[in-house]
Amino acid sequence: MLETPSDEHFMRLALREADAAYSAGEVPVGAVITCNGIVIARAHNYTERLNDFTAHAEMQAFTAASEYLGGKHLNECTLYVTLEPCVMCMGAAYNTRLARIVFGAFDEKRGYLRIASQTEDHTGFIHPKLEIKGGVLGEECSALLKSFFEERRK
Repeated sequence: MLETPSDEHFMRLALREADAAYSAGEVPVGAVITCNGIVIARAHNYTERLNDFTAHAEMQAFTAASEYLGGKHLNECTLYVTLEPCVMCMGAAYNTRLARIVFGAFDEKRGYLRIASQTEDHTGFIHPKLEIKGGVLGEECSALLKSFFEERRK
């Protein structure tokens, strides 16, 4: 019987994408989407390269996964992303009908959890069937982001 790869395994793949973003001068956020344990999309931030603030890793991954599957619904998929999604990305995740989101570092400033906690309906950003797990390899994901911003401040 084959063993299903762990959340940590797929988060390490997302970290590779974040490393690619770092090397390209992008905020180092990486994303991987799986379907039934198979990677169907890999992406990282392209906001600087494309001069487009909507070109987050998650948005790029949603597009790639939808193209791969031939449809817009990702209801059997898991998104692995190195940083807690923002409200824009959670809105897109809501519409894709993702089954799961697994993220690494918490985003205390712009993460959806902080924004949602300021509204009366805390669940408004989350599809009712969506499972969310945060903090997977969180220290590694956070360290990469901190390193990037420290380097930029120099």
